Amino acid sequence: MKRAVICVVLLAAALVAVPQLAARAATARQWQLGGPGGSGPVATVALDGSGKLSLAVRRGTTQVLQASAVGIRTAAADLGTGLAFSTRADAHVTEQYQTLVGRRRSHTTDANQTTLSFTKGSSRLDLVVRVAADGVAYRYVVRQSGTVTVTGEASEFAVPTSAAAVLLPYADGRNDYENVHVHTTVGAAAATEYGYPSLFHVGDTWLLITESDLNGSYGGTRLAFNGTSHRFRVTLPDPQETNPRTLTTPWRTLVIGDLATVTGSDLVTDLAAPAKVADTSWIRPGRAAWSWWSDGSSTGSLTAQEKYTDFAARMGWDYVLVDAGWSASWVPTLVKYAQGRHIGVWIWTRQPDIDTQAKISAAFSLWKSWGVVGLKIDHIRSEQQVRMKWYDQVLATSAQDRLMVDFHGSTIPRGTERTWPQVLTMEGVRGAEAIHNKPGRNPFPATHYTDLPFTRNLAGSMDYTPVTFGAKRTNTDAAELAQSVVFESGLQNFADSVESYDAHPVAERFLRQVPNVWDETKLLSGDPDSIVVLARRHGTDWFVGAITAGPGRTIVAPLAFLGTGDWLADVYRDGPGGLTVTTQRVTSATTLTVTEPTNGGFTARLCPATAGATSCGT
Repeated sequence: MKRAVICVVLLAAALVAVPQLAARAATARQWQLGGPGGSGPVATVALDGSGKLSLAVRRGTTQVLQASAVGIRTAAADLGTGLAFSTRADAHVTEQYQTLVGRRRSHTTDANQTTLSFTKGSSRLDLVVRVAADGVAYRYVVRQSGTVTVTGEASEFAVPTSAAAVLLPYADGRNDYENVHVHTTVGAAAATEYGYPSLFHVGDTWLLITESDLNGSYGGTRLAFNGTSHRFRVTLPDPQETNPRTLTTPWRTLVIGDLATVTGSDLVTDLAAPAKVADTSWIRPGRAAWSWWSDGSSTGSLTAQEKYTDFAARMGWDYVLVDAGWSASWVPTLVKYAQGRHIGVWIWTRQPDIDTQAKISAAFSLWKSWGVVGLKIDHIRSEQQVRMKWYDQVLATSAQDRLMVDFHGSTIPRGTERTWPQVLTMEGVRGAEAIHNKPGRNPFPATHYTDLPFTRNLAGSMDYTPVTFGAKRTNTDAAELAQSVVFESGLQNFADSVESYDAHPVAERFLRQVPNVWDETKLLSGDPDSIVVLARRHGTDWFVGAITAGPGRTIVAPLAFLGTGDWLADVYRDGPGGLTVTTQRVTSATTLTVTEPTNGGFTARLCPATAGATSCGT
């Protein structure tokens, strides 16, 4: 009898469950989202019968991203499952804005944005998806009563296993981005954590995964790769991220297209918050002499810093950067000395010494009173939310005190140059600091120089501290010189000694002329495994930088980007006795052809030909 009753109860429960399951299955939805005019990639957001969200992306016939989980977990609710669709809102986003640094200074945003709202109990999740010609991005907006406490994300990226990948190992206990990339495939990648940006080649399409619009409301995430499921999962730096009432995450950003599109994309800055600094007249990107790399003891000597100030003035550069070891007893003297030579002074400090708002305010006020124009802030070493809030304090105070900033031992930019234009550059890279000509240092693989323009530098300005002829290296002098064009940085800290540069007079000639602010950038040729050839315009002149990895070759660079008429091309390359420079007359129909040795490169300045001119400058 008891068994019969149990069977009846189970049957009744099953009869009730059937229509409930059917009703739940009926709530499954799918949305296809494209960019303006149908250009670029198409994103497909799907809600399945269990209330789980996923995102897939294709470009043409290429499935760039397979169905990947979307959702977020909070202390109050798991918003990765059991979601019910509520509303949809669509918008066309168009903007024009300026930045002071980057691949260009004038930017135009043109994208479609869809907000899909879902509920679960008293919680609401908005999935905001933006689609443009150059990519797809999404973010979460979570609304709950009281404080929103995020405990994890369901967010993942299922890139096809056959895709080639250029990945930055992150999980080394250092909490930074100062590692060398690995070149592999998704199927063969090691199961570990990777930092942004991560670059993939899927069929005919390139995919760059990164973040945008990070601030103190969230920690900086990274990608944990599961070697079994072959998925990259967004992981938090903290056990939880908290925000009162409403929490908005950074944008999960996918730049998509051919390699030229990805290299030239503005998607990361398009997604960033607008500038918080109204008057930017005091912010001047520029080039600096930096003595620490070649002689660490020089930073404690006023005489040595005056020597580098004189060198900066002789080179026509803008700044001298005084690293760790300076003394408050003589920095004001150096500032006056430098001002007499039209050189600005930057000084070094470190996060542990300015770890509270009171310390930040006091130090910045003092240094500003000395006449210092900028700060190199080092040893930050964290992406936790508490450190992101510290960044917010530094950014607001430096803007108030009109001090430019270079972050070192730091995270990477995430659209920072748009929101806080006084941040001219950030490290977040395995730079020349790691290849001092000292015992125990090893040269970089040549591919390090060819992958950085397609990985780290696409996140924003990169303080690599380039052109160090005295470093332990595998590349040629011409390839080293080409870093001044290929590696973009709003503050370009040239790191070698005065004596080393003086021993390379042809390089000095170019370094006197090359700017570090660009109006336009074009990829002429590229593959992160072997070659990068970039053309950058400053005013009326173009500068070309080429770096290769591997056997010698002939580089062919079409000059179709030039304007009408005749142009002069000063070409700097490797010669039998060192760097050489030759000038030739070219037009937009000309193809620049340069034969390179192993791991070689070249640079060129192209200027409109004027009567009587025999070169672009000396």
